[in-house]
Amino acid sequence: MATPASPPAALTATLALLSFVVPLSTDMYLPGFPVIAHELGTDAAGVQLTLTAFLIGLAAGQLVLGPLSDRYGRRRPILLGAGICTLATALCAVAPSIEVLLGLRFVTGFTGAAGVVIGRAVVTDIATGAAAARLFGLLMGLGGIAPIVAPIAGGLVVEGAGGWRAVFWVLAGTSALMFLAALWWVPETLPADRRRTDGDGSTLRAVGSVLADRSYLGYTFAFCLATAALFCYIAASPFLLQNVLGFSVNVASTVFSIGALTATASTLITSRLVGRYHPRLLLRAGLAILLAASATALLITVTGQLTRVWVLGLVGVGFIGLGQVFATATGLALERVPHAAGTGSALLGTLQNVLGAAVAPLMGIAGEHTAVPLFAGMTLCTLLAVFALLLTKEDTAEPKSEPAGLAADHS
Repeated sequence: MATPASPPAALTATLALLSFVVPLSTDMYLPGFPVIAHELGTDAAGVQLTLTAFLIGLAAGQLVLGPLSDRYGRRRPILLGAGICTLATALCAVAPSIEVLLGLRFVTGFTGAAGVVIGRAVVTDIATGAAAARLFGLLMGLGGIAPIVAPIAGGLVVEGAGGWRAVFWVLAGTSALMFLAALWWVPETLPADRRRTDGDGSTLRAVGSVLADRSYLGYTFAFCLATAALFCYIAASPFLLQNVLGFSVNVASTVFSIGALTATASTLITSRLVGRYHPRLLLRAGLAILLAASATALLITVTGQLTRVWVLGLVGVGFIGLGQVFATATGLALERVPHAAGTGSALLGTLQNVLGAAVAPLMGIAGEHTAVPLFAGMTLCTLLAVFALLLTKEDTAEPKSEPAGLAADHS
């Protein structure tokens, strides 16, 4: 099926819906963390490991499915992943123990990775340059609706008669909707003559060419480390908002959603500014804002000046910076490797989720009644992201042409 030069609204909306699997699966069950810990007989770190399991699965899935989509096309892996993800999510709703829930969360992450990693590759298939940056920004902005709605909806479900298990039934229904939308509206965007055809050798050469691009690595590390800062907040926020600041489940869910709304608005505004300001400038500004907010929050916390006003204000400012990073970094990275978009997307997504999986359980090390690990983690991750941009200093913003060795692999 041929892809139109300008993506139709249905395709854009479906790509955004496919990306919902991550914020929905990470944010909607957050209000239930304390309840899950009590019901399944574990502690804060044990429940946070379910988030880690999902993120490890998401990382592994992207690493496998991204290169496969360069070889076999985009459409079939998306449909297969969405279908299995729906079944695994439904099984989470009846998990009898924390160990079973951990395993199912891994499967959900692995199969849900298809929509995320291949969706990014589809964007690179159909758009380049500033147009791709705007489309990435739009998709992240639309995808940002999920973390705004998810915690509030999750809080209502957990507080109501359904409990935390009902959250996973809702997530299963959403995954089924994703599958149907992909079936109806996602065409094959990678023609047969652009696919890798010589098996593992082609994949390894594609990986090598991607990793050899310093600017790709710089933008990728900057994006993934900024995302790791976000996962510090995601993992710790239920305990920060409920145990440290004393909010109820529903109020905490609303506060979390306001933060997500701030990031989403920042992403959408930044995507509109790409035509006026270079994405690199907007990316640097976003990291500077995030670093300043995180470091200030850490200073206030360790000096004993932590209050609701300070926390909510600084987190909101930090989310403004995150929105700028999300709207620019992915497009800048994948623009460097259009000859291996699936592989480049897979490596980016894998690193993103490996880092997220690594930081999530660390947030509970000091217990459920302190915010020091949260803001220390956010500050460190953002500082490393700033240093990562040093790798991009030679970026001329010109998309790289396909290496000759890789061109020979096309059929």
